[in-house]
Amino acid sequence: MDVLNKLLAEFHDIAENPDKQLQSYLSEGKKVVLCAPVYTPEEIVHSMGIVPMGAWGADIEIKEAKKYFPAFICSIMQSILELGITGKYKGVSAILIPSLCDSLKCLGQNWKYAVKDIPFIPMTYPQNRASEAGKKFTRAGYERVIKDLEKATGASFSEESLWNSIRVYNTHNAAMRKLSDLLVEYPQINASQRSDIFKSAYFMKKEEHTELVNKFVRALRESSKGKDKKIKIVTSGILADSRNLLNILDDNNMQVVGDDIADESRQYRVDTDTKSEKSSLDALSAKFSDMGNCSVLYDADKKRADYIVNLAKNTGANGVIIFMTKFCDPEEFDCVFVRKALDSADIPSTVIEVDRQMANYEQAKTAIQTFKEMLS
Repeated sequence: MDVLNKLLAEFHDIAENPDKQLQSYLSEGKKVVLCAPVYTPEEIVHSMGIVPMGAWGADIEIKEAKKYFPAFICSIMQSILELGITGKYKGVSAILIPSLCDSLKCLGQNWKYAVKDIPFIPMTYPQNRASEAGKKFTRAGYERVIKDLEKATGASFSEESLWNSIRVYNTHNAAMRKLSDLLVEYPQINASQRSDIFKSAYFMKKEEHTELVNKFVRALRESSKGKDKKIKIVTSGILADSRNLLNILDDNNMQVVGDDIADESRQYRVDTDTKSEKSSLDALSAKFSDMGNCSVLYDADKKRADYIVNLAKNTGANGVIIFMTKFCDPEEFDCVFVRKALDSADIPSTVIEVDRQMANYEQAKTAIQTFKEMLS
């Protein structure tokens, strides 16, 4: 148990102190590139000997970013820009921002004017990603990213290095999927601790995080399985890492047995085919074309709704909590279809609005308590 607690404390420290992790890499002489959400091609950054570090914002008061953004826009974008303006990212070589939603497009353009000392590198993805034209478009985007990274960092790209990085990321994907499945059997690992493991991955090199996760899995298997009778839930949304919010889940004896969260399991569903005869960039483009079941990825059939229903059934969840990021249009559009599908399958669900600037969680607490009573 001491090993488990030590590892959990390490995950927590990294998740809660990304600035310390950033300074550690910079002090080692490593170059760091920020990777904004979602599906940023971290493999390319990693392959060039650069540390890709997640930039998902923080629970802070927005002041300077208000000069560039309207109030009614995703607070993740606002807080990323706030951190950039206030110098929290000082020392990084660039920021890589995909354009999968309107808010991300605004973030990139505003960043150019507000944070002049950190270059902005765009990654433009196609929405019709599965066609051959879509794959070629994605590859062209990756080629532009490579050129911009070379200019910003002085690093060079190689085919062999990208294949090596793809393998590193595939290994990490597999480790995270295994971990998520295993945690269902160990209810003593609470929602806050589970979040720490996922969140810490954004601030570490993936091979380092995989090593930690594998140590944790070994230690967990050597411990006794929990016998706590908790309420099993599946979570869905863009972000669910607020400590106050997670504490409410823990206080209400809820166990997260699966998630459809953008900064958690959505990142790890699809691997890059390493057995393909394609080039590494073509293989990486094919990976993106295979992605789905996500609000920011075009899907005319809205198969994500069925995905969440099946996830709840397969994990034995008692219900689904949808954490709705305030002013996130893609999630709000999908919410209607998801809830209809859950209702049709007789799976209880509730929607909790979340925001990077939330200060009072009483409304969320009341809603979750009511949901608990409905499931009990």
